[in-house]
Parts: sequence; C-alpha cells; structure tokens
Amino acid sequence: MADDRPDDEGRDGGLFGNDPVATPGRRRKRQPASTTQRALGLLVRREHSRKELTRKLVTRGLDADEVKAAVEKLADAGWQDDTRFAEGLVRNRANSGYGPIHIRAELGTHGLDSDAIAAAVDSFEGDWLDNARDLVRRRYGDGAPDDLALRRKAADLLMRRGFPGDIVRSATRFDPDD
Repeated sequence: MADDRPDDEGRDGGLFGNDPVATPGRRRKRQPASTTQRALGLLVRREHSRKELTRKLVTRGLDADEVKAAVEKLADAGWQDDTRFAEGLVRNRANSGYGPIHIRAELGTHGLDSDAIAAAVDSFEGDWLDNARDLVRRRYGDGAPDDLALRRKAADLLMRRGFPGDIVRSATRFDPDD
C-alpha cells in the first residue's frame, strides 16, 4: 500500500523530527552563563535594587567580586537603577494598600539611602488619604464610619499598613474622644 502523505509529513523526516541527516540526541551543550548574563536575566524579569541583585547572585554561588563588577557594569549601562526600582516599588505598594511608613521601611531593607527613599516616596503622585479611604471602603464597606467597632478595626488596619496617625484619623473619621 502506498503512502499518500506529502513528503514534508512522511516517514522521511520533516515535521516529526525523523530526518535521517540529523543525528538524534546530539545537541550542542550550552556554555555556562556569565555573571553579567545571570544578573541581566534577573533584571529582565523585574527591577532589583543593587543590594538585592548582589545578594541573589552571591547566594547562587557566584564570586562576590565578579558579582559587584557585573552589577556595576549593568548600572552604568542603565539596566539596573535604584531610583527606578524605588519609584516602582512605591507605586506597587501604594496601589496594594500600603502607607508611606511601611514603604519607607521596606525601601530601607533594600539598601537605599535616606535621600533616595525620601525622593521615591515624594515622587508618588497619588493621594495617601484617598488610598487609605479606599482601603477602608473595600475592607469594611460604606458603613464603617457609623460603627465605632468597625472604625477601630479600620484604624488598626491602616496603622498596620503603615499610614500615619493623621491620615488614619481622617480616613476613619476616628476621634480619640469617642
């Protein structure tokens, strides 16, 4: 019986990898990635601070001096930028319902100096009070300002999330004399 399949789909190779010319199972071995390539691979996925990027690469068994040189090279080329990282983190955390106190503390754990932290938090274009009110509304509904117990819960939530006291009072309409 004759095979009616076209040549590119038949037994002689083609789409199914049965090409008699190619040697199956013989792939070129990859060269191990350089320190710069591995750092760039991490930066392509998301922004990292210098401290975070260095820590990740060193914990993966790379030489600390090579890592520092690679991170410096990528920073000079514009691939790694602590300012860009900090501004992105502020936007992300603020949109997730965190306040400026929490965000400042988190930026501090990434090895940024106080000037860079202040500049990043100041660059936030949103309104912290609106963010706090929105968080209270999402969590507790529109009835939270009327119920004292819910207002206290909302105030506790906002404090845990890193909002300062004046914003907490405004967002929950909480008066200490209640």
